[in-house]
Parts: sequence; structure tokens; C-alpha cells
Amino acid sequence: MNQVSFPSYYRATATPYPAYAALQGSGRARVAIVGGGFAGLNTALGLAERGVGEVVLLEREQIGFGASGRNGGFVFAGYSLGEQSLLDQLGEARAQAIFRLTTEAVQRIRRRIADYAIPCDAVDEGVIWANWFRDPAVLRQRQQLLAGHYGVQWQWLAEAELRQRIHSERYHDGLYERDALHLHPLNYAIGLAAAAAGKGVRIHENSGVRSLEREGLQWRLRTAQGDLLVDQVVLACGGYLAGLQKPIDRAILPIATYVMVTEPLGPRMDDCLATRAAVYDSRFAFDYYRALPDTRLLWGGRISIRNRSPQAVQRLLTKDLLRVFPQLHGVKIDYAWSGLMSYARHQMPQIGGSDNGLWWAQAFGGHGLAPTCAAGELLAAAIADGDQGWKQFADYGLGSTHRPFGYLGAQATYWWQQGRDWLKTRLEG
Repeated sequence: MNQVSFPSYYRATATPYPAYAALQGSGRARVAIVGGGFAGLNTALGLAERGVGEVVLLEREQIGFGASGRNGGFVFAGYSLGEQSLLDQLGEARAQAIFRLTTEAVQRIRRRIADYAIPCDAVDEGVIWANWFRDPAVLRQRQQLLAGHYGVQWQWLAEAELRQRIHSERYHDGLYERDALHLHPLNYAIGLAAAAAGKGVRIHENSGVRSLEREGLQWRLRTAQGDLLVDQVVLACGGYLAGLQKPIDRAILPIATYVMVTEPLGPRMDDCLATRAAVYDSRFAFDYYRALPDTRLLWGGRISIRNRSPQAVQRLLTKDLLRVFPQLHGVKIDYAWSGLMSYARHQMPQIGGSDNGLWWAQAFGGHGLAPTCAAGELLAAAIADGDQGWKQFADYGLGSTHRPFGYLGAQATYWWQQGRDWLKTRLEG
């Protein structure tokens, strides 16, 4: 595998930009945001768009270093928690409202890409949910649920039509979600940072926060070379824990997922895909993939409590790839990597705040692009205008995940669901 010095395809093809200088010396600000991923960047840009000045964003590594710069790049509505569970837990009106935040976020992402001219290879051609199993019931039920309760229309794809788009005998039928897109997530993050900086947000890379302490009515943040005194703080670190507030860190499990990118396929891509839509399948332990502009295939899947080496990721995912597209036997893998997502026990984002100016946004559970955009808007509106919309997430609080025992539970659940998928596949023949 030839990875040169780049840890991922995204980093290898990242938009060049002058590095943001590390925080130096003492300063003051109105708002400090810890974390340069989607949640932090969307909050920063949301504040800047509302005219809030003196906003500082601190990133321990580089912009988009964590899950925001490592994921599959799928942009669609919804959360890790399923739509039926949302209805059961919140009732129809509240479930519709909280789901609508993500459909609106998809539109906002489109607008920001256009308004700020973000070069992120956006492909606005939808997403296909392909059925791994012969039984169409799960797809039909979800299609009816989305239409009947959420006003969302997904197009049915019969097996023959699906196989015209995806040249694999592995799938049987599918649903096509038109109101979705896919993009280069790291370049999108870099573009959000540039947009925020252009509106006055001060961004500092290589500025990990070492301590966060209450000082009178304000907060003191200290980095290796500087410190800030601020009125309000947003913690948006996802699976890359900041170690600043134990109740916030304890509320998530950092879980690894894996991605790889093939060599350029050229005409071989046509042997696999006749669609520009991104694809994922109907198993709990699903594959997800999409064609890239340079005819490479990006392939992701699996979750684990282990952050594997690139070589191990390549071995695992190549087996999965060849189960779907055996015609790619012998294909070379140029990049393979892993990243840490943040999960809560309740499978919903944790978006909240306290009365002392501390806010948090985390636990997006592998469904980050639209929900992080929604979270940024909610927190920006709360900080700038005192808006109470963030309280829609009050039911999904900071319950402890009981690490390290929570890791064992998460891995056992994954293996159990993976076993159910395997058994159903075997029984269908």
C-alpha cells in the first residue's frame, strides 16, 4: 500500500491553506470554541453570521483532524437513532421538529458551499439505501414511515432498476433518497474555517487546551503557549476527548470506523457503478461507498472499539469490497485509515448548556454532517440571541457511558447485530 506521507486520501487532496497560528500570550474573547471539527466550525460560523465578534476557535491539531476530516462524506437527514424510535420517545410533533432540523441543515450545507465557494467536490445526486436481504419489508416500512410521519419521499428501486445502477448481485432492491449529497469532508471543513475566519473568527491550530477553570464570572482556558479569559465556552471535541470536563467526556464512547480508497479505476468504475449517488446497505453493520471524481472508489464500514493500523483496515475492508464487487479482484488500495466517532448510550447528539456559560455539542454517532450543522445553528442562536431551540435535545443528556465497561457493551452489541445479519443472510441462501 502506497500512502506516502499522508494519513488519508482526504489529507492527500486537501485544499492548501496557510496554517492558523498557535495561540500565543494572554487574551480575552466573548466565546471560545474548543474543537476544529464540524460542530465547532458550524458554531463559529453561525456566530459570525449573526454578527457576534470576539469568537476564538482552538484546535489541538489541524482543522478537520478528527472524524470531520475522515468520514464517508455523506450528507443526509436524520440521526443515529432511527425515525421510529424518535416517534416513540418524543411523540409526533417533537419528533418531526427535531428531524426537520437535519433536513434544514442539508439545505444550509448546500447554501454554504455555494455562498462561500467551498471547493469540496460536492455531488448533489442523492444516496441509495441498498437492500442486502431478499425481504423488502424493512425498506417498505421505512419508506412508509418517512412519508407518513416526516413528509419525506424516498423512491423505490426494484431489483432490476437497482442493478442497472449498482452492478452487484449482492443487493435485491433499494430506496433512493434524492435530497442528499456527498462531498470531500476535509475540504468542506477547511472551507468552513476560511468562511468563519473571513468573518472575523480567530482560529488557532496546534492549540490544545490544557485546562479550563472558572475565574469569577468567566472561564480561563490555558494552552501550551497562551491563555484566554472568555464569557462562554463551547466544547465540541467529539471522539477526541479534551479532558476538560469529566461529565462531558464520560457521556460518550469514542468508537472507531474504517475507510479506504482504491487506486484510480478508470473504465473499471463502470463495471461497478452507473450512478453518482452514494450507497450504503441495509445491515446493522453496513458498508458505505461512493465514486470519487478521479475514478477512485471510497469504501467504508465496520465499527470497533479498536483503532486499527492502515494495513489491518485495508485487509478487512478489501474482503468486504470483494463480497459486493468481485469484479474488482486485484484492485490496489492507495489509502486506508480509521477515525473516532462519538456515541452516546441514547444514540442521539448531546447538545446543551449550563447557566454558567458552558456549552457542548458531541455524540453525533457517525451521522455527523447534517446534525453538526444543526447543532452549530442551535448553539449560535442560543449564545447570540438567547434562543431556546437547543432545549429540544434536553431529553438526550450527558448520561455516563461507564467506560471502560461501556466499550465492552458496545462491542458486544455490534457483534450480536453482526451475527443477526450473518444468520439472516445464510437463511436466505
